[in-house]
Amino acid sequence: MADPFLYNTGERSRYGCLGHEVQIEHIKAYVCRPSFFTDKAVIVVHDVFGWLFPDIRYIVDLIAGHGYITICPDFFKGTEPWKSTDHWADFADWMKHHDPMKVDKEADVVLKYLKEQCDAKKIGIIRDSEERYNLLNPTFFIFGERDHTISYDQITLLEEKLKQYCQVAYKIKVYPGQVHGFAQLKPEDMKPDDKPYIEEARKDMIDWINTFV
Repeated sequence: MADPFLYNTGERSRYGCLGHEVQIEHIKAYVCRPSFFTDKAVIVVHDVFGWLFPDIRYIVDLIAGHGYITICPDFFKGTEPWKSTDHWADFADWMKHHDPMKVDKEADVVLKYLKEQCDAKKIGIIRDSEERYNLLNPTFFIFGERDHTISYDQITLLEEKLKQYCQVAYKIKVYPGQVHGFAQLKPEDMKPDDKPYIEEARKDMIDWINTFV
């Protein structure tokens, strides 16, 4: 039997979300707003576990708490997300039906919703990864040292390519001992040794958003 996907979501505590679900044309989304008016918004692009995953919704609520209209659209368009019980050997086939590069239509729908329904004037994006080196907007890369989806050599290559091609502000930071998805964990699901790095990554993320959104 093939090895399972190495990011084990484990037992997750129940999470009482602060936001609500909306239907935006052909897709659903989870939205959380701050308690005051703002024209700044952040789109959170979910990872392979989808828009319903409690950890990603916690991040949406966390960012909203810092003063941003925050939305996580279902970029899988109703199809099944990856599960922690699925096997890594099947990942390539699964990705054929969940291509993260084929969401232009959905992205346009979400941007229209934020601008027309939420009066957003400045919009940032948080996503799992970025494949291009000639970035169009300031980008902060967060990596766990033990992330099995990207090696340290790949991170080094990314930094070299960004130095060569990138014309906007960027930052790369690797957090010691951390695995894929470490920054999404809710407080009650954190391990004590990991908590300082998770909190550091989140502070770094919010500081970056505050600077550029």
